[in-house]
Amino acid sequence: MLLEQTLKHLSELKLTGMRLALQQQLEQPKTHQLSFEERIGLIVDYEKTYRYNRKIERLIKAANLRQQACIEDIHYTPARGLKKEDISSLASCIWVREAFNLTLTGPTGTGKSWIACALGHQACRQGLSVLYTMLGSLSNYVSHASMVPMPN
Repeated sequence: MLLEQTLKHLSELKLTGMRLALQQQLEQPKTHQLSFEERIGLIVDYEKTYRYNRKIERLIKAANLRQQACIEDIHYTPARGLKKEDISSLASCIWVREAFNLTLTGPTGTGKSWIACALGHQACRQGLSVLYTMLGSLSNYVSHASMVPMPN
């Protein structure tokens, strides 16, 4: 009865990772040999990992990325003209932290969208919010300002 209450309380407190970890420990007799501190440590670590993974999932979903792409899979063939140093610099996501936008240009079929999605995934994995949009859709996100001439 106490176990059922504990599982219920963990759910009510939105400690889903801890609830899952506790259930997992109950199903694995090997964990019963661990000390209390080791078992609670594993449960807390599981909760932390669970929350991190959920955050990344939310960020990726909100980013509206069109393709599953990652930095590690970029091909640096000479025809593409990509420099590993440039991509590594962009992968650090300093440009996102400093609130800069990134615009990729080039001929059709050169992988601009794929690279943009790879950089977007990289930023999300670092816990940053990004938004992938095509240039035609950009006007939905930019406020319109009127131009006022400046006096001489």
